[in-house]
Amino acid sequence: MMTVTGMTPAQSPSSRRERKKLATRRSLRRAALDLIAERGFAHVTVEDIAEAADVSPRTFFNYFPSKEAALFGTDPGEAAALRERVAREAPGQPALDALRTVVVSGVTAKAAELADLGGDPADWLNRMRELRTDPHLRAAQAAQMAKVERALVEGLAGRLGADPERDPYPGLLAAVAAGVFRSSLTFWAASGGTVPPGQLADLEFQALAAGLPERCALRDVTTNKNGKDSQ
Repeated sequence: MMTVTGMTPAQSPSSRRERKKLATRRSLRRAALDLIAERGFAHVTVEDIAEAADVSPRTFFNYFPSKEAALFGTDPGEAAALRERVAREAPGQPALDALRTVVVSGVTAKAAELADLGGDPADWLNRMRELRTDPHLRAAQAAQMAKVERALVEGLAGRLGADPERDPYPGLLAAVAAGVFRSSLTFWAASGGTVPPGQLADLEFQALAAGLPERCALRDVTTNKNGKDSQ
């Protein structure tokens, strides 16, 4: 499983200073992933990550509050941005349609974010999944997931004029959105990136809207015209 980060696509850096900051953030993430994969989470410090990225520990904390955040690519402002986007996306349209737009663009942005780290983005994603066998990282992931799902619930509740303490519908939709995000990225990585994750997420929402029929386009997504598995 993976955290639902990236559901609010980052803006392209427009200045030299912003591009430099983005490059430093990527360097810190690469260093965290490499070192933790090599040594194990408990044997890597913030100082180690900063040294590998050729910055000071103080600079590290300008980008991430912890080594867990560097590993997951967590943005402190993401939950608030996600809540606002869900509330305002596709005005006048059903909430499920708005979630579809948010999730499809989000998984596409996540794949692009991983690609920016260099190398095969699916390999980075698989490495992150393997690292989460560590109990501490599983707990950190669960906490981040809860925060993101809460933002989804609050955004949906605002959109629907609902009280999530009395109406279970926003919570159900939030769980569905988080599930589609995880599922599409997981399959994308497992299949070697043969199908774009945004396409997978879109097909998953189509299947949901159709009532999850056993025969649907989602199940044929990696099958070629001869009916043979394309992998």
